[in-house]
Amino acid sequence: MATCNSSSEGLPPVAEPAVEREPHLPVGRELAEANRFAYAALCGISLSQLFPEPEQSSFCTEFVAGLVKWLELPGAVLPTMTAFANGLGGEGADVFAAILLKDPILKDDPLVIIQDLLSFSLQDGCYDARARVLICHMTSLFQVPVGELDLLEETFLESLKETKEEESETAEASRKKKENRRKWKRYLLIGLATVGGGTVIGVTGGLAAPLVAAGAATIIGSAGAAALGSVAGIAVLTSLFGAAGAGLTGYKMKKRVGAIEEFTFLPLTEGRQLHITIAITGWLASGKYRTFSAPWAALARSREQYCLAWEAKYLMELGNALETILSGLANMVAQEALKYTVLSGIVAALTWPASLLTVANVIDNPWGVCLHRSAEVGKHLAHILLSRQQGRRPVTLIGFSLGARVIYFCLQEMAQEKDCQGIIEDVVLLGAPVEGEAKHWEPFRKVVSGRIINGYCRCAVLVSRTSSVQLRVAGLQPVLLQDRRVENVDLSSVVSGHLDYAKQMDVILKTVGIHTKPGWDEKGLLLAPGSLPQEEPHQTAAASSSDKTTPGDSPKAPSPPAKPQ
Repeated sequence: MATCNSSSEGLPPVAEPAVEREPHLPVGRELAEANRFAYAALCGISLSQLFPEPEQSSFCTEFVAGLVKWLELPGAVLPTMTAFANGLGGEGADVFAAILLKDPILKDDPLVIIQDLLSFSLQDGCYDARARVLICHMTSLFQVPVGELDLLEETFLESLKETKEEESETAEASRKKKENRRKWKRYLLIGLATVGGGTVIGVTGGLAAPLVAAGAATIIGSAGAAALGSVAGIAVLTSLFGAAGAGLTGYKMKKRVGAIEEFTFLPLTEGRQLHITIAITGWLASGKYRTFSAPWAALARSREQYCLAWEAKYLMELGNALETILSGLANMVAQEALKYTVLSGIVAALTWPASLLTVANVIDNPWGVCLHRSAEVGKHLAHILLSRQQGRRPVTLIGFSLGARVIYFCLQEMAQEKDCQGIIEDVVLLGAPVEGEAKHWEPFRKVVSGRIINGYCRCAVLVSRTSSVQLRVAGLQPVLLQDRRVENVDLSSVVSGHLDYAKQMDVILKTVGIHTKPGWDEKGLLLAPGSLPQEEPHQTAAASSSDKTTPGDSPKAPSPPAKPQ
């Protein structure tokens, strides 16, 4: 990311303004016309395969129509591209990919086509989640490492942030005068929290003055750098990052919303990125897990990550109740294990042993309160995202237990709105105490552009208390929805009880294919220097087939838990 903390002596020399450089065409337009046709056709076919739903049709056709203009293809090819985007000619994808790989420009470095597609996707200041899913799909087709896309996105962002075009004294004076008039208005709009916790790009003049990106021209091309370094580029940045670049750190709940008493975004990282991640904790407890950020120490899905702080009072009450009864509950379960050889048999019947019912009642009150409040928080989160408080960037949501329930109700609320598409990239629900019937998850397909991951554990008794009448609970079993987005991951080998979701988060994230920071052991503790294990070569890959269940698979026989929780 940027070297914003470096001393002035270590800063690179200011590059010449991009306007003095020889303008170059975007890479896509430098391809031969036949290869530009193959490029647009491959995107159209890929879109139809990724988003075949009728409600996604307009996005697919508008995207390819814009791409045809971007590539300066003849208007006569538009009906053909529209047909590809609507699902015709899908068998030609491999042929078009092979044609492109033979192009002299792409043969040595296929990353340039990813660069061009990213430039096109960002030109209007809206990085649609569906566009990013397409770009990730293209990186896979051309065997470009996902890390290269992250680096490319960071380069585009840095091109807007690092350098300013030299201004004449008159222009600078005029700018400062306008900035002074807007200053207090902007403070009122984004709040003092933004000044303290966010990157206020605008207040210091970073948005007011035209920016250039000459230093990044060698990576993203002179034309792309010049475009992003213009006044239009400033508008792009403003649109991408929301209110004066403050993003989610500038949001404060102005007043109590319904039953919600606390709702705040806390930064997990200091960086900025073109896509963001929001992590949602399921409960709080004394000791290591007393903060919302504690379970997410190893999370590295994006350089810009937040955790949602919500209803701490009630989540702490729940955590304390769980800790209070844990030792006694363990003893009781050990005795009951003589009668019930497989604890999941109890879970399957959604009943508890009689000797546990009394102590279970200790949990029921705080658990029930948190169940209700998590639903309300999820609905409120939906409206925050729909209002684009985070800017126009893809969002990934990750949560465990009641945090996963927040995500579930967020998606449910978003699905009822017309403008719900293109905001959410991936969602990861771990041990979710929510309905597991496919019909309840089907509306999420129009909300989520990428992956819908359901991480479940068959031995999590607490999840089964979501409802006395529910027959299927997502946190206990696969969600049997036939869709390329849905991935069911059996975490029974990693999670031996519901409380392990927080303790084993690093391992869980790796298992479901979410990138983590190197240097964390399986207990979430930082390893000493020199003892770091070699990073797995495909850390971002999906879980192995032994741990992963597709919607069509028959559930595996459950294993008895290692310890009750």
